[in-house]
This record gives sequence, C-alpha cells and structure tokens, in this order.
Amino acid sequence: MIGIFAGGIYGGSVSAILLKTPGTPAAGATLLDGYPLAQRGNAGKALTVATISSALGGLIGAITLTFLAPQIAKVALLFGPPEYVLLAIYGLTMISYVSGKSLIKGYFSGLFGLLIATIGLDPINGFPRFTFGSLNLLNGIALLPVLIGLFAISQALESTETFDEKNTTQATIKKLGISLKEFIHILPTIIKSSFIGTFVGAIPGTGTDIAAFLSYGEAKRSSKNPEKFGTGVIEGVAAPEAGNNGCVNGALIPMFTLGIPGEAATAVILGGLMVLGLQPGPLLFKDNPQIIYTVFASTITSNLIMLVLGILGARIFAKILSLPKNIITTLIFVFAIVGSYSMRNNVFDIWTTIIFGVLGYFMSKAEYPIPPVLLGMILGPMVESNLGRTLLISEGSYAIFFQRPISLFFIVIIVFTVISSVRKKDKGENPVLQINEHSEELRDSENGI
Repeated sequence: MIGIFAGGIYGGSVSAILLKTPGTPAAGATLLDGYPLAQRGNAGKALTVATISSALGGLIGAITLTFLAPQIAKVALLFGPPEYVLLAIYGLTMISYVSGKSLIKGYFSGLFGLLIATIGLDPINGFPRFTFGSLNLLNGIALLPVLIGLFAISQALESTETFDEKNTTQATIKKLGISLKEFIHILPTIIKSSFIGTFVGAIPGTGTDIAAFLSYGEAKRSSKNPEKFGTGVIEGVAAPEAGNNGCVNGALIPMFTLGIPGEAATAVILGGLMVLGLQPGPLLFKDNPQIIYTVFASTITSNLIMLVLGILGARIFAKILSLPKNIITTLIFVFAIVGSYSMRNNVFDIWTTIIFGVLGYFMSKAEYPIPPVLLGMILGPMVESNLGRTLLISEGSYAIFFQRPISLFFIVIIVFTVISSVRKKDKGENPVLQINEHSEELRDSENGI
C-alpha cells in the first residue's frame, strides 16, 4: 500500500507532462512547467527531473519520518482551527505565482474556484447552498471530475482544431536525462520542497495537492528569474514533485503517532492496519515495533524502486509524443469520461467533466489561468470550515488569530509573501529596468556586429 501511494503520486506527473492531463490533483502544479518543457522537445528531460525529484523528495520524507516522527507530531498537535485558516490563506497567496501573465485574471480564476467550493451543505449549520434542489450537489462538486474537465477535456478540445491536419504529431523527443550541472542547480529546490511537503503532510487534513502548489509557489518566489516559471523551467517541475512526494511520507506521521490520517490515502492505509488488528498511536511503536520499521523500510525502498523504474521507463513514456495528435485526442476523450465515471459510478460526474471541459477551453482561449481555480476549490473548504470553528471558539472575536504563536508565524509569512510578490511584479513592470535591459541587448548586438 505504501508503494502504491508513492507510485501513484509520482505517476500523476507523467500524463501531466506529456498530455497536459494531471493524473492526480497534486500533478496540477507539475504541468505548469512540465508540459511547456515537453512541447519544446524536452519531454525526456522533464520526466527525468520529475522522477529524480519525486524519489529524492520521498527519500527525504522517509528519513524524516524515521527519525523525527514523534517530534513533528507534537508540532502538528498545536494546530487548531485558527492555524488551519491561516495555512489555507497562505496557500491562496500562491495564486499570484500560478496566474501566468495577468495577475487580475489569476485572482478572478481563484475567486471562481472559491465560489465553486461553496456549493453544497454549509460546513457549520448544514444549510444547502446553490444546490438548486439537486441531490448530487449536496456534497458539493467533486474535485477530480473538475480537474479532468479543466485540463484533459479542454486540452482535447483545443487539439480538435488541428484534428484533420495531415501528419500532425506531438512534439519530438530531443534529449533524455539531465546534466550534472542541472542536477546541482535544482538540488536546493528539491531539498527545500521536500521539507515543505513533509511538514504539510504532517498536518492532518491537508494533502499532496496543497504541498505541491505551496512548493511550486515558494520555488517561484525565491527564484532569481521568477518570470521564467510557466515557460518550461526544470525548477518548476522539481519543486511540486519533491513537495508532493515528501508529503506522502509526512502524511504517515500523524497516522502512526496519533492515529489520525494526514491525507486521504493514509485513511486507507489506516484501515489496512486495523484489519491486521493494529491500532495506530503511540503504543504501536512500543507494542509492534517490527511493523513500524517494516513500513519505514518500505518508504525508502519504494522510492528507490520508483527512481529505477522512472528512469528506465522515461524513454518509453516519452514515446507517446510520437503518436499522431488525432489518436491521442481520441484517447484523452475516452479515458477522461471513463475516469470521471469510475470514481463514484455516477453519470453526474461525467456531465461535470464535460461542462468544466468546455469552460476550461474558453478560459484558455481568453487566457484565464486554470490552476488558481483548483487552488480555490482545494483551499476554500478549509478556510470556510475552520473559520467558522474559530469564530465559535472565540465567540466572534478575530483577536484569536493574534494570540497564538503559530498563527502569528503564519501572519508574518503571509505578509512577507504578499510584499515579495508585489515587489517582484513592480520590478518586472518597471519601465526604467526594461529600458536598461533593452539597451544592454542593443549594446550586445552591436558588439556582435
């Protein structure tokens, strides 16, 4: 089960890079740079970076799980509703880093995602909202059909524009693997993103998707060339893959130490342990240490095996780009519909996929970024439910956010992130800087002549 969890999260990046169709919500951040990199003929390099980053992120998370699980669990216990609210708000600040060319359009897409997240029963009083009498909407709109629609169906619809062109094929494969210089370049990003993912996973109720977007946003924020993100840079592939695979092992920390699943998949693993008559919690380390260390060994070996299989399979995976685009487009339509239906065996999910696929197509044409929609849908429920609980605890007072150390820490990070984003945006739009850069380009060209 550990191997399936780790391999499944990594596998989602393959379709994201090659087909702009993330296999998991966490891979939604990977396609931002992975797909443009593949379109330039560097699919092999993108897959190699994703494989190495996933394996190293998983290994760092596994080592952290092995040696620091109880200590990290103690910190996770300090998280209450106020901390969850601020963590989600911090995640929403990442909209500015995944918005592409227009920040305003990115915010609009994010608000649209937040609006979608309000559909269903109110998390505090159970009042139905925007359901229009439909029983299918009482639990809200499922994330996976939306994800498939916005990315897979919309991409397939775009591909139909050149469906009848002769000899229309996908991008060619120019290179496999990465150089030692490139590896050294992305190594700091991998390490930082791995620890971000491990810590996010250790907080119950978060998940690999949040870890991936936070890692991507932080990598772009701290980069010397943030404007290149989204155009196909290898750091943009390394960060989310290291983050979401670090989260895989981080999510096991609260499950083993506290008996609380840190992520949806760990709830299944928790059930597997209970079937064996084992009760996760502090006593599990004392009464059944052989089980704990077997799992720890599995987390390490699964990432090593994933590294080998990923490197060996990169060339095979990348071959899909040599197929005619009309064949790939047809397969995307088929697998998208089957995938959306198979999740809950509900025809309503098929309609959801189709509707959001058409919506994603027009958003793409109007250059509205799609990732902020996912961020809004993922983080909106976390903000709303925990804000309601916070105000119930404080009897309506917002002062509670300034009375807890971890809350103050997140407030400082949020303010710093917003200021950093605004400063970099102003720097990028500074006409004086642009004139100086243009003058340097002219001077270089004159010297060349």
